[in-house]
Amino acid sequence: MAKLTIGEIAGVDAETVARMSRAEVDSFALEAADMVRRLANRAAADSSNSSRPPSSDSPYQREQGGKAAGGREAASDEAEPRTAPVVVLVEKNPEKPAGKRPGMPGFWRRQPIVVQGDVPHRPDQCGVCHAMLGAEKVSRLVSAHNVLDLERGDMALQISAKKHCYFAVRCDCGQETVAVPGTGMSSQIESRKRDLLLSERCLVGPMLATFIAAMAVRMRLSREKIREFLFDWLGLELSKATVNRCIHEFGLASEPVVEELIAEVQSAELANLDETPWYQKGKLLWMWVMVTATAVIFRIGSRGKDTLVELVSEAFLGWLVTDGYMAYRDYPRRQRCLAHLIRKAVALAEGYYHNGSGFGREMVRDLRRLIERVAENEPPDRDEKAQKAIKRLIGRIKWNCQCNQHDIDDKVRALAREILNDWDAIIAFVMDPLLPATNNDAERALRHVVLARLIGFGTRTDEGSRFYAAAITVVETCRKRNVDPWAYARDLIAAARTGTPHPKIPVPSAA
Repeated sequence: MAKLTIGEIAGVDAETVARMSRAEVDSFALEAADMVRRLANRAAADSSNSSRPPSSDSPYQREQGGKAAGGREAASDEAEPRTAPVVVLVEKNPEKPAGKRPGMPGFWRRQPIVVQGDVPHRPDQCGVCHAMLGAEKVSRLVSAHNVLDLERGDMALQISAKKHCYFAVRCDCGQETVAVPGTGMSSQIESRKRDLLLSERCLVGPMLATFIAAMAVRMRLSREKIREFLFDWLGLELSKATVNRCIHEFGLASEPVVEELIAEVQSAELANLDETPWYQKGKLLWMWVMVTATAVIFRIGSRGKDTLVELVSEAFLGWLVTDGYMAYRDYPRRQRCLAHLIRKAVALAEGYYHNGSGFGREMVRDLRRLIERVAENEPPDRDEKAQKAIKRLIGRIKWNCQCNQHDIDDKVRALAREILNDWDAIIAFVMDPLLPATNNDAERALRHVVLARLIGFGTRTDEGSRFYAAAITVVETCRKRNVDPWAYARDLIAAARTGTPHPKIPVPSAA
């Protein structure tokens, strides 16, 4: 049966109907009824019966005795989705570059820096003969710069200003050795006027840079809001460019850590994988996440298998817990998330699908009961009675799908065939107690970045996407390992500014 479009229905009036034959009227009525049913199902979709996020629900929706305002059951924690509706952002003026326009007034410091002390830097040994240069050697001041840093105390934050002085010391051999600020990592972009170079000669110290990065990456504040907070609450005035530099420093310093984590998780026994839309200057990309027992890794890229291979290489031999995306299906050891299937079954049960609504209700009941039975009777402690009950459930689910795989409604057919085509991955958790029945770990890891996308509309450059994914990887991995992420970030930035090896994220002994 051909499907009518809204435009075709809008063009039908009383005269058009009068000219129709009885067969044409009957056909038109059936097609119109099918359209009404499809539109009703679409209008009834919310976060409890589809992959729409809770943020897409009506703001006036309230739970009433376990039911949502529309009469449907409220979504459980298991069924909370991961993605947002795809919205293509259109740039108002794509050719307009970011930043201030030429000729606009710049930012000038209006606060005097009151130095609270000096930090001397002297060379330890001669650059020629390598003799040790003691404090008794004659020295002269070569350069100095001020550094603002944040001091964390017990329930207190305070900005300190120190003057870092660099001296030249003359050796007995006549050679004068000069102490210079260290330089470390850099990010080079073609045609950019000034590349990002991490150096000790910086106005913002490592702890203050970490604090600024935390407000942007973790608290999701804009650059302008961070400037406002620093000035209103700490009495510190920084330019937006300085704030942005601190955030990028954390991202750049985090990139080597991410590469080590990716190599580390290839030996994991279990990994949860998921993806959600991400926008880079209006272009649709995808934010991927891989969650293991000791790491949470984010990556921004395309939705193709190339990005998946960057996270899961051929060396990975463990189990993957995923949704039904086709890119995952080539992997042999995989558990399919049942929460996604339950949401689709809920949509059938609550929609207008004739016999398909009964199929949806049975799938919701049986899939939820299967999860409960397996959780209550894990192998190898599962007795014979429980084993038979689980086998009957599995057989009923498969038989029900086989009976409905040729249903007249495409939504019913799609769900039945999806379960049958991915059958081994759907029931893998029944015999392996290591496997979870849902992909909740990965979905929960994506909630933070989904909120960041809704607030900030994504990133603007490839460099910004890399830095953001690397920064949240380090933060979430530290939290996963019960490590203070901001103390580690401070040490990470300090090491990246001097070019020394970055510190490792400690792994708990119980992990």
